[in-house]
Amino acid sequence: MRYRIVAILLLITVISSSFSRLCIYAGFEFNKSYIVKELCENRSRPAMHCDGKCYLMKKIEAAEEKEKKRELKDNLNRLEISFFLDPFEASFNKMVTLELNILPIPNYACLYTNQHTHAIFIPPKQVA
Repeated sequence: MRYRIVAILLLITVISSSFSRLCIYAGFEFNKSYIVKELCENRSRPAMHCDGKCYLMKKIEAAEEKEKKRELKDNLNRLEISFFLDPFEASFNKMVTLELNILPIPNYACLYTNQHTHAIFIPPKQVA
């Protein structure tokens, strides 16, 4: 259940960032009469038939600018800093010799015998 809620929230955030332009258009259409009467730059010149499109274009440009700033900020957060070290050089000046104290190893004497396997194991016979 938690995973489903988290997935839905992530989906909503991705969709809301993708459809910001759609939200601007919807707000324009809902408030079109108010925008034409009060906010349009060309309301004094009705012959231009602007109908608030100038206001809409300004809002869209502002949203795109805001999105570009957000992308630049995200890119700055992703800045990677790489550290480089000088290559390590190993030098062996002195020859190291090992002295082993070799002790005589006695011969291995197998004192364990297993006679039980010979009684059980019967090799297969060839049919010729």
